[in-house]
Amino acid sequence: MALVVTQQVPTSSSMSVPHGPGGVGTARRRMRWELLENGATETVIDDAVLILSELLSNSYRHARPLGDGHHVRASWAQDADGEITISVTDGGGPTRPRAGSPSVTARGGRGLTIITTLARAWGVHDADPSGAVTVWAVLDPR
Repeated sequence: MALVVTQQVPTSSSMSVPHGPGGVGTARRRMRWELLENGATETVIDDAVLILSELLSNSYRHARPLGDGHHVRASWAQDADGEITISVTDGGGPTRPRAGSPSVTARGGRGLTIITTLARAWGVHDADPSGAVTVWAVLDPR
């Protein structure tokens, strides 16, 4: 009788996404499929996809594309414990990303507040000499 040992291998993905609303759906679909294939629960997948959507939406609303002038980079990695790190890298913008306090009637400004609620942590890395800025969030597997 053979002994079969399984080991969950960390997975990661990175993709170039058009700088604009059209890229959000493509990235969402790919992330959903990959996390499903890796055994994540629907609840965790829904939260991860929402975080990715918010990060990409903030990028195309408030930042420039990367050096090629048309794309940003979306990435995610799931470790052996199921924790998911999601990031979007763009060409930076005139302000540093921060959670806002929009009025009840405001049409926007809630993205990073949503991420703060869903994620264990989030932050901004902007030390790249090219001017690229990465906004990241870490989601615990509930």
